[in-house]
Amino acid sequence: MSSKTWLITGAARGLGAQVARAALASGDNVVATARNVDATRTAFNEHTERLLCLPLDVTNTTQADSVVEAAVERFGAIDVLVNNAGYGHLGIFEESSEEDIRRQFDTNVFGVIRLTRAVLPVMRCQRSGHIINISSIGGEIGFDLCTLYGMSKFAVNGFSINLANDLAPMGINVTVVEPGYFRTDFLDNKSIRFCDNPIDDYEEVRSRVEATYKSYSHHQPGDPVKIGPAIVKLANADTPPLHLLLGSDALEMARNGLTARLAEIDVWQNLSASTDYE
Repeated sequence: MSSKTWLITGAARGLGAQVARAALASGDNVVATARNVDATRTAFNEHTERLLCLPLDVTNTTQADSVVEAAVERFGAIDVLVNNAGYGHLGIFEESSEEDIRRQFDTNVFGVIRLTRAVLPVMRCQRSGHIINISSIGGEIGFDLCTLYGMSKFAVNGFSINLANDLAPMGINVTVVEPGYFRTDFLDNKSIRFCDNPIDDYEEVRSRVEATYKSYSHHQPGDPVKIGPAIVKLANADTPPLHLLLGSDALEMARNGLTARLAEIDVWQNLSASTDYE
């Protein structure tokens, strides 16, 4: 099997760093990107000609194009794009500002779109490639205080499953990965954000759920070290899935959500069907 070239966003820490390490361990080339390129370099003990660390803010279109150009110049191809960069903005919707919403979408949604658009000319020319978008189980089901983050991940899911139809005729695969809770710094103060415009009516639920999330930090069931080899296995699959859940909690929550949706469809099926022409 020939080596692949990976382009990974948000690779300085967390899941992105784990994927980069696993790809390097498998003998592949890795272009590891993050806003702080020095943090990216220090994240890897293995300094090899197969690793290229570049600065990238996914909200910057010019940087996205430059990173793709540098990757192709160095390695000659981009076989796997992992759109991993993102953060969680949690809170009550009414307490969030329009700027909160725009910032969440600019990173989590438009960041994915920018990098995908920048990479697609390369993959089209190759007539091959695999775009792996890191979403969340929060892109499948709803959670408390998760309106901003959840709708950004639902958007990533919707983008991914429709993009797959565009790209299948050119031999380019798309997979949206939906992890459950992994023991990263996602719920740490340096990563997570909460809304800053408190409304008294929401005080009880906000305080209770925020405390629950914070107490769960670094007690999540998912092992981040195992996510890297899982993504490498996904990238090497002959027929990769459109969706991939990661974590036993994600499996359980997805199954429960689908069961509830099917039950709701059955209850309302007569009304649903009543709107057809006679």
